[in-house]
Amino acid sequence: MNKILFTGGGSAGHVSVNVALIPEFKKNGYQISYIGSKKGIEKEMIEKISGVEYHEISSGKLRRYFSWENFIDPFKVLKGIIDSIFILKKEKPEFVFSKGGFVSVPVCLAARILKIPVVLHESDLTPGLANKINIKFSNHIFTTFEDTLKYLPKDKASLIGAIVRDDIYNGDKEAGYKFCNFNSEKPVILVMGGSLGSKILNDYIWNNIEELTKKYQIVHLVGKNLLNKDIKAEGYCQYEFLAQELFDVFQIVDFTISRAGANALYEYLALEKPAILVPLGTNQSRGDQIENARFFEKNSFAKVVSEEEFASLKVSEIDDFYNDLAQYKDAMKRYKEEKKVINSVDDFYKKILKIVGGKM
Repeated sequence: MNKILFTGGGSAGHVSVNVALIPEFKKNGYQISYIGSKKGIEKEMIEKISGVEYHEISSGKLRRYFSWENFIDPFKVLKGIIDSIFILKKEKPEFVFSKGGFVSVPVCLAARILKIPVVLHESDLTPGLANKINIKFSNHIFTTFEDTLKYLPKDKASLIGAIVRDDIYNGDKEAGYKFCNFNSEKPVILVMGGSLGSKILNDYIWNNIEELTKKYQIVHLVGKNLLNKDIKAEGYCQYEFLAQELFDVFQIVDFTISRAGANALYEYLALEKPAILVPLGTNQSRGDQIENARFFEKNSFAKVVSEEEFASLKVSEIDDFYNDLAQYKDAMKRYKEEKKVINSVDDFYKKILKIVGGKM
């Protein structure tokens, strides 16, 4: 049986494309294994997929602040490389597919040592640190944004566009209303702070819940272990994270208030859901969400509000955004028709196999 090994983690954005691709490879007869961290969100997401063997490695972490753990992490990475070599020798995959995140670095380096082909995917406008390292060990890297290509070697980089899960189009509106206990009388806002949650977004919604629910119904994804049991309001529901239920919920959503991870943004574009974006600041990231958000604002898909400004955002400004939704939706529809940036999982599967010479 043909084998493929996936890697990537640290955030849902570094796993979601893998989650979309795995069923396609399984459908075509591939045996799937996965290397991730011991406690990352990738473990939780991948273990929900039947028939995928999950391997844990030590990988360290990229921190943009002083920590004594920064001195220990190089040894964790070294152990992760050794662990990955043993796993790859056992699994004997035809190739490795990496979505990025720091856990992927030991895996890609180990694959290079063992002369196993490596294919990467970069969602953000500029490559993340893990992919900047991994590109040296890879055979090819696919990008979501065309502008990303200028940062990469021309001989092994190509545009694939956004890979959107097929299931995202198959949600049921009635099921969405029932799941949230909402009705069709008020517009619905989806608030997404990313898989790890966002204190800034959460605090804003909770501090303004009474005024917001006068006009809107709110589905609030707060992040792991961040549910606030003290907040109760008619037309408001909160969850740590949604999996399959999100497809139904998307069908009732009018617009989103969200962080600006590339995978989520392209799902909004695919479904024509305009967004108020609050990108992660440079004190917590390399600024990739700011770049993603600016791209979406420049193309009239979203309104960008900085973290510093968001806490004082007036509800009337959200009302103004809602009143302009038709313009944002028109811009999204035109862009999709002209640029053809939303790609199918099946097409990506075929392009990956063309690169590595695998069997379809």
